[in-house]
Amino acid sequence: MEALIEFGKIIIPAGLVLYAMYLIVKSFINAELDKKRLEVRGKSIETVMPNRLHAYERVCLFLERISPNNLIVRLNNGNYTAREFQQILLNEIREEYNHNVSQQLYMSEDAWELVKSAKEDLIVTINEAVSNLDEKATGVDLSKQIFEKTMQKEPDPIQHALLSVKREIWETF
Repeated sequence: MEALIEFGKIIIPAGLVLYAMYLIVKSFINAELDKKRLEVRGKSIETVMPNRLHAYERVCLFLERISPNNLIVRLNNGNYTAREFQQILLNEIREEYNHNVSQQLYMSEDAWELVKSAKEDLIVTINEAVSNLDEKATGVDLSKQIFEKTMQKEPDPIQHALLSVKREIWETF
């Protein structure tokens, strides 16, 4: 029994010292891991932030390029029929969208949904405008119809999406 007590006097303090060392080493390793995570995250932010800012810039440019004011002035030469001009407008919108679709990776889901819905709303507006015209209508007639329909929308979906993207930029950066 005496030997057991002597053995306990040696084992219990040794066990406490080992446990204390375990806790110290564990906290040191956790601190080092946290430091490494922060370092990796910092480098990731260094890499991702310029890409995100560039994506926002590209989406703003996309929205500006598909706004009816810019789109129609840029593409209408006055020699198109309404149907031809409709196809030119729709192709340009789709090309612009396809060129910028990858930018959604860097944006919030809500902002990207507004961008998509603005694009879709413009396509619907163009299709509705051409359906109100007769077969002999010109691209100028279609342009007038698109402008009229766009003016009736409150708020303008493209401007609303643009403001939302800008707001997200200001909040992020």
